[in-house]
Amino acid sequence: MQKPLTYRASGGDIDKGDALARHIGGVAKATHRKGVMSEIGGFGALFDVKAAGFHDPILVSATDGVGTKLRLAIDTGNHKGIGIDLVAMCVNDLLVQKAQPLFFLDYFASAALDLEIAKAVIDGIVEGCKQAGCALIGGETAEMPSMYGKGDYDVAGFAVGAVERANINASLHKGEDYAVIGLPSSGLHSNGFSLVRKIIEQADIALDAPPPFADTNHKNFGELLLTPTKIYVDAMMPLLHENLIDASCHITGGGFYENLPRVMAENMRLVIDADAINAPPIFNWLAITGNVASHEMYRTFNMGIGMVLFTKEPEKVTAILQQKGENPIYLGHTEQCDSPQDNLFKASIIIKGVDTS
Repeated sequence: MQKPLTYRASGGDIDKGDALARHIGGVAKATHRKGVMSEIGGFGALFDVKAAGFHDPILVSATDGVGTKLRLAIDTGNHKGIGIDLVAMCVNDLLVQKAQPLFFLDYFASAALDLEIAKAVIDGIVEGCKQAGCALIGGETAEMPSMYGKGDYDVAGFAVGAVERANINASLHKGEDYAVIGLPSSGLHSNGFSLVRKIIEQADIALDAPPPFADTNHKNFGELLLTPTKIYVDAMMPLLHENLIDASCHITGGGFYENLPRVMAENMRLVIDADAINAPPIFNWLAITGNVASHEMYRTFNMGIGMVLFTKEPEKVTAILQQKGENPIYLGHTEQCDSPQDNLFKASIIIKGVDTS
């Protein structure tokens, strides 16, 4: 007679899932904020936008993952930072739309649930939500043994924010010029890791070895590479409240050349001085070790600048950012380009000192 089958025998474990849900329910309380109307565990989460302080709100949503940076986390067993990355990649995009992050949901999928790994990731998500001032109000945990290899997992994040209807414009205006200010990144953030991993593989560098350049802040190379993505909510919200930012750009996949034109107006040129950026050593090491051209570096990585702000009041913006503990960098300016040749392009970027061949 065939032995009775159970869900656990097929590779899933409801008890572990329940244990993780209890853990999430406990730690998520630390992210509670005005507007939250329900506890984690229901079939859906409720949020009152007006109770969060908005008069005529427009909802803004963002979803993202952490790319192949996740492979390094799995290989090194360093998982908490991935949760912070997940929140950062979503809420920083909300800021570009001038929205205040309100709540966050996550998706965690694996072959078989490892409670310690899942808890580490969730704890990172909670930390990221605390930094962003948003509430973790729900999520999904999936066990799919036929979809993932042993020890592997994947994560995705979903953030919702709000902006007052009167403030929703997040693009630059044609015919006007702006100062351009950069906010330093914490490192590579969460983009370009397929290239990073290829360079590491070819250079035969062990992740548990010391960084291959001068660095006193990390015990090994893997820890440096897994530095969590910086969350800019605390620094930028005062600027958005005072309407000092005309537009901003989160430097993610595509680097400078692909992201910045997304907020620029027609026939606008952006002129940046690469020397002002002073990229951290990791970027120089990647360029030299991988023989990566400077133009390719700037279209793949953030080069040490995680967020770019466009403003007509750079002195006020700089002063407020410095009060928030930031080290803002004046990168350059926008200008109008009206020649027939320039009119072939919606927007163009010149980074002085970068090879464009």
